[in-house]
Amino acid sequence: MNYFGRLSRALRTEGVKSAAWRAGKWVSTRSGPFRVQPLSSVYPEDVIAADWSRPRDFNSHIVPRPADGYKVAWVITPPSATSGGHQNAFRFMSFLEAAGHELTVYLFSPPKYPVVNPDAILEMMAGNTGYPTLKAEFRVYDPEVGIEGDPHAIFASDWEAAYAIYRYPKVAKRFYFTQDFEPAFFPAGSDYVIAENSYRLGFHGFSAGRWLAQKLESEFGMSCDYYDFATDITHYSRVNTKPRNEVVFYARPPTPRRATEFGLLALLELHRLRPDVTINLVGWDMSTYDVPFPYVNHAAVDISKLNAIYNRCAAGLVLSLTNMSLVPMEVMASGVVPVVNDAPNTRGVFDSEYIEYVPMSPRAIAERMIAILDRPDQAEHSAVIADSLEGVEWEDEGAVFATSFERAMTTAL
Repeated sequence: MNYFGRLSRALRTEGVKSAAWRAGKWVSTRSGPFRVQPLSSVYPEDVIAADWSRPRDFNSHIVPRPADGYKVAWVITPPSATSGGHQNAFRFMSFLEAAGHELTVYLFSPPKYPVVNPDAILEMMAGNTGYPTLKAEFRVYDPEVGIEGDPHAIFASDWEAAYAIYRYPKVAKRFYFTQDFEPAFFPAGSDYVIAENSYRLGFHGFSAGRWLAQKLESEFGMSCDYYDFATDITHYSRVNTKPRNEVVFYARPPTPRRATEFGLLALLELHRLRPDVTINLVGWDMSTYDVPFPYVNHAAVDISKLNAIYNRCAAGLVLSLTNMSLVPMEVMASGVVPVVNDAPNTRGVFDSEYIEYVPMSPRAIAERMIAILDRPDQAEHSAVIADSLEGVEWEDEGAVFATSFERAMTTAL
């Protein structure tokens, strides 16, 4: 039976709405212009050229520090207003600039659309509290031109960009600023393989937390330094000293590793057990999603507005199926108890006695959040949690990173 015959049968047996859904799905899977194709975010010639089965030596040479600092090229996919990973990468670029080094940022985007406009990106960053101001020049990466200016070191921030820096033909140290195990962003398939192979290209890693550094070292033989997670006390602090009867959930449906749908199951159970509790959703506009309980939709608000939301909440649900999010420490600074899935990737980053590590069971998560809400000493405990982050600041980790970078430049790795 051809497609139109199947559609006619669906109209008779399933009704108009179901048949329309089938027709829409058929069209989208065959001609959808916005459907992401495998390997659409890399240049094929880059992947072919990166024959990791024949190792190349990128980092055994020593580069003494010049009087005016190192020249660093940093290749990264274009940032967005809501990408915490990009905000963190640019934070660490600013630490290199503060240490006296000169950066050039290459925006890596193989797809034809959307068009990458460095001026528009700089304007977005300037209006977003989460991004620092850099002195660096911003360029769009062109594979026909490559990386210019004879940098002493080249960083890749993403698995896609790793292939671009591999192809640089001159001598330069090659570094990989790894923030997550990026193959896990994909199902088993071509993108997974290419992302995984980026760890086999012979770069030295600077990783977000020890869990990721240990994983890359043990499974892929990468040499790695790492920095610990921290928080920004200029944005997050405890200002509400009273008991709280609200919770917050970091929801990002486009980011599967944040397990938004699973978290909504736990919150549905929380609402059933305690309908008086206000549930706040932050991270994404949830108005077009089927959320089966009452909630406050804060969407992807600027960092400057988050502290006020967090300070209304006793518990914050943050699920991370790969490397841990920065959000648990941020809510802690506001006096919120983080509820996090119990796994090596979360405990291996920040194993705090003030984080509630819970099995991935909706009922268990809901009951743990209720226990937090019902603590007789909830307000006092909130103060203890916030105080536990005193001195855990990004500037300290930035200094660790800058020192590790200079050591890597002057060491045969």
